[in-house]
Amino acid sequence: MNAQEEEFTTDELFVKARTAAFDEDNYPKAIELTLQALDKSSSYADVRIFLGRLYTWTDKVDSARVAFERVLEENPGHQDGSLAYANLEYWNDNSEKALKIVNNGIEKNPKAEDLLLLKAKILKDLEQYSEATNTLNKLLRINPKLPEARSLGESIRNVSARNQIGVDYEFVNFENRFDDPWHLASVDYSRSTKIGSIIGRLNYANRFASNGTQIVVDAYPSISDTFYAYLSGGISSSGSIFPEYRVGASLYANLPASFEGEVGFRMLSFDEQTWIYTASVGKYISNFWLNARTYLTPGDDNVSHSYSLNVRYYIAGADDYLSFGVGTGISPDDNTNNILIQDPYKLKSSNISVGYRMSVNSTNVFFINAELEDQEYAPETRGNQFSIGIGYFKKF
Repeated sequence: MNAQEEEFTTDELFVKARTAAFDEDNYPKAIELTLQALDKSSSYADVRIFLGRLYTWTDKVDSARVAFERVLEENPGHQDGSLAYANLEYWNDNSEKALKIVNNGIEKNPKAEDLLLLKAKILKDLEQYSEATNTLNKLLRINPKLPEARSLGESIRNVSARNQIGVDYEFVNFENRFDDPWHLASVDYSRSTKIGSIIGRLNYANRFASNGTQIVVDAYPSISDTFYAYLSGGISSSGSIFPEYRVGASLYANLPASFEGEVGFRMLSFDEQTWIYTASVGKYISNFWLNARTYLTPGDDNVSHSYSLNVRYYIAGADDYLSFGVGTGISPDDNTNNILIQDPYKLKSSNISVGYRMSVNSTNVFFINAELEDQEYAPETRGNQFSIGIGYFKKF
């Protein structure tokens, strides 16, 4: 048998080794065939990189390093060799070394998308968020339709800027329901910590010819590369303008194929407590991000349903996009209408919204959005309401 295999060319042995690894799931056989191929062509970089990957997959880390280092000694900055070696060190918690390897690869291959994406992941792991964002922006200029880069950018944004301060204002006008418009405004400050972002927000509203304020604290603790959470709590000065108090929690998961999933709950307290359960799924497709969400509110006799679909079209970085949304029902996360959740009659509504967000020098972000809602505000009584909001936040 050995004599027969000696008759195969290097490329034929390489193909047999890949078949053994991927089709037969036989790594020892794949390693043996790869070594035979290297006996014939010791400087065949692709074959030696494959050997290093086989060693990586079989937890022979030191042998993998030897294979990758030889490739990079003979071919400095080799794209696939740099990617494979940097991934090995990244997976083994050696991010500093992984960054050096990937930087050498990018120096020789400045437009290599896989190396730039890996560099952004490594920089995120090293908590060098600004550099990670800059790397992703460079990558998105090369390929604006890369879903993984968009997904990673959103993840980095949740923990990126150490400090952020923002303000926003919303004006709500009614067709029939009220003579006076509503005014809502907020100011917030967020701080990125080792466990994730913490946000403090002061909300103000003038509605029903009355003023009210609400203090809310949100947190986005990071659990792992796959999971992060959302925690929220708030208390208000007036139970008629805002819920007397509110709490919320969600668990998010970054899933394969650029999907993101979420399950959670919200509780709003007016005269009585109202519990709402939520689930959502999001996905990046080219320059688009799509998110479908439902809120379920159990009642004495039935369950109230709320559904929404939100779409973003990214023009450039993570803070440059057009948005569009449609929905039915009332969202507990919407300060404009969530006070209607307390109504024992399950009010119906439908809405459509558009928005635009733009960053200037990456640290200044401006946004505007408008929404038209057909709102049932009493049984069998409906009216349109139109809202427009503007805002700004600064990262520093």
